[in-house]
Amino acid sequence: MPTKPDRIKVLLVDDQELFRRGVKMVLAAEGDLELTEANSGDQALSLVAAEPPDIVLLDVRMPDRSGVEVCAAIKALSPTTGIIMLTASDEETDLYDSIKSGAAGYLLKDGSSFDQVAEAVRLVAAGQSLINPSMATKLLEEFVHMAKGQTTQPHSLTPRELDVLRHVAKGQSNRQIAEALFISDNTVKNHIRNILEKLQMKSRVEAAMYAVRSKLVDET
Repeated sequence: MPTKPDRIKVLLVDDQELFRRGVKMVLAAEGDLELTEANSGDQALSLVAAEPPDIVLLDVRMPDRSGVEVCAAIKALSPTTGIIMLTASDEETDLYDSIKSGAAGYLLKDGSSFDQVAEAVRLVAAGQSLINPSMATKLLEEFVHMAKGQTTQPHSLTPRELDVLRHVAKGQSNRQIAEALFISDNTVKNHIRNILEKLQMKSRVEAAMYAVRSKLVDET
């Protein structure tokens, strides 16, 4: 059956069958979400290659290959697919490596309800990023550390792209950026796509880290 245009195609990748069943049971009740499952990284890549989903919910620790590796491979296959790491790992290394590999979200299984997962899917599908609060604190600490490092000058970005990047670094959504700069949501999306291409980055979170490191955002 073909997917309805207004539905978000979600691929859940996790080697634990019981967990997949729980997520599927809840998300299947959401009228705007359509769920497909994969029990391994290899199976996930095959499904993405055949029909790229809108969102991938991806575990970090899997037996065949790491979720971070799968994340990078998915972004190479389908750059427009949003990836949310849904994992039990609260290791800082997993968080940073996931962001660098293109993840737009990082949620802890123990700290997120299924309803929050559904909302995270919608947010990332709308072009936003979402990090579990406890992990966001660690990411902010990394921002501070990076900001104290050597300043790097942004290259090839237009003045408008720099404006958009500054707002991205402040954690604003596409709609908030559009309202602040008096441009359309689509224009914001285009600017963000161009920014990521020029900076050779895979996610808006990574671009935000770059903006902090480059001291483009006033410290408050």
